[in-house]
Amino acid sequence: MKKSKPILLLVAFMLLPLASLKAQDISIQLGKDEVGLNELFTITVTLQNGSIKSYSDFPEIDGFAKRGTSSSSKTNIVNGQITSSQSIIQRYLPLEEGTFTLNSFTMELNGTSISSNGKTIKITPPVERRRNSRRNRFDPFDDLFGRNEPRKAPEFVDVKEDAFLALTTDKDEVYVGEGFTTTFAFYVADANRAPLQFHEAGKQLSTILKDLKPENCWEENFNIENIYGERVTIGGKNYTRYKIYQAAFYPLNLEPVVFPSVPFEMIKYRVAKSPSFFGRDREEDFKTFNTREKTVKVKALPPHPLKDAVAVGDFELDEKIDKTTVETGESFEYTFNIYGEGNIAGIPDLTIPSTKTIDIYPPNVSQDINRGSGRVTGSKQYSYFGIPNEPGDYDLKDYFGWVFFNPEKETYDTLKSTVKLKVTGESKKNVSISSTDLGSFYDNIDVASNELKNLNEDKTAQIIANLLIIAMLAGAGYLFFKK
Repeated sequence: MKKSKPILLLVAFMLLPLASLKAQDISIQLGKDEVGLNELFTITVTLQNGSIKSYSDFPEIDGFAKRGTSSSSKTNIVNGQITSSQSIIQRYLPLEEGTFTLNSFTMELNGTSISSNGKTIKITPPVERRRNSRRNRFDPFDDLFGRNEPRKAPEFVDVKEDAFLALTTDKDEVYVGEGFTTTFAFYVADANRAPLQFHEAGKQLSTILKDLKPENCWEENFNIENIYGERVTIGGKNYTRYKIYQAAFYPLNLEPVVFPSVPFEMIKYRVAKSPSFFGRDREEDFKTFNTREKTVKVKALPPHPLKDAVAVGDFELDEKIDKTTVETGESFEYTFNIYGEGNIAGIPDLTIPSTKTIDIYPPNVSQDINRGSGRVTGSKQYSYFGIPNEPGDYDLKDYFGWVFFNPEKETYDTLKSTVKLKVTGESKKNVSISSTDLGSFYDNIDVASNELKNLNEDKTAQIIANLLIIAMLAGAGYLFFKK
């Protein structure tokens, strides 16, 4: 038994080099600091001891235009140890002379992030390319390997792709206000042999969405920032799905939701018919894929007095109150929180019945919306302040209730409060009356006569008074002139 330990240790040390072969290292190499107008700048991402399965878009560079990608792989055997590397090279064509900046950027390779600090690139006038004079000299080995013979242009062929573009929805028929998730994605079969690559996906999508988004729906965009591959099975066949756009839509009326056929352009490489060790193995080309038109039917909600004003979804209630026993004139805080799956932003506010027994003030409203995994969930919270005026026991369900339609159960449901409030103290009715007292003038209204009187009164007394005033003025005038 003691002898077995050295043997096990020896086996472990022998396996260490083999384990180290599987370690993967990712690096980014940037091209030259200066490139001529007739040269290409490159960014190379290299994976050591592994296979590149997926990678994100290369960055855009001011003053340059992307001119496709290529791949390369190397295998080295040194002292019996095998190392390999695979690279993706993005080529950039200079557009004008000047100095331009490649900003720092981050890429995803096989789900792992790697960053680069960028650099400053100077574009110079076209560079004169020198030919190697040795190639013009006669070399006996050139004839042997055929290097003096004129090279033939490589022939490239188009390989039929096993891929398609599709717009799918998780439901074919919905109620008005019921949400359905729409996915715009590119599918590549595991058996595909045609090299494909995304090309200006963001720019294309901004144009496509102008035609794709329905006008009769509320949209909740899932905001896909990076395109990643995920394994799916369709009809027993394995595919990698690349989601380009995903959103939940909520129909606002009974019009069918129609998604037209839209195009999307991909880079599709033509492969060399007779690959050579030193020549190019593929040539860049473009292929346009199209979706099929898709229609989602919309049906009306069942009859109900509030069918035109209710939310549609699966909701629950979470309520809180800071105290269940208060005195008249003392305030309390009550929270009515609606949460679940549906159009959270479109949830209608509660309708509170008017009452003199409790003063309920307009609420503070907050909402939280989560978009992910093909669903829109969240909550909408209403925080109320109330002041009771009369003592007694109050069932808050008489004041706080909210009706919605559940499309899964196809029934209307109501979220009602289960809180009971106990109010003690004296009635605030007299206080309320005195605060609205308008004074003694209005107090006499009830005892004042309401008999109608004629406004055409006898003016005899007024005429006599006027004559006496005139006589007095005349007497005063006479005495004044006599003196």
